[in-house]
Amino acid sequence: MPWKSALAIYFLFWAFSVFLVLPFGVKTSEEAGVAMIPGQAPSAPHEFDIKRVARRTTVVATILFALFYLNYIFGWVTTDMLDWYAHLPAETR
Repeated sequence: MPWKSALAIYFLFWAFSVFLVLPFGVKTSEEAGVAMIPGQAPSAPHEFDIKRVARRTTVVATILFALFYLNYIFGWVTTDMLDWYAHLPAETR
């Protein structure tokens, strides 16, 4: 796999991982013991730490990409394994 392709795939893993880590470690104003601002939604986070989210996202994306790349090299799961229709008996297709 060319390095540019690997970088693009890693970026996609990173972008999707943001949505995986966003809900973790978030406290609302009520949970933090701080008064809410008028008009603020009760479920809104008290504060947003982008550095913490970026670090967590990088860790998750790196782990997922490493698994993807190892699968690419060793072929643990291939597209033929995922084609369940081809493995059905002929009379049930």
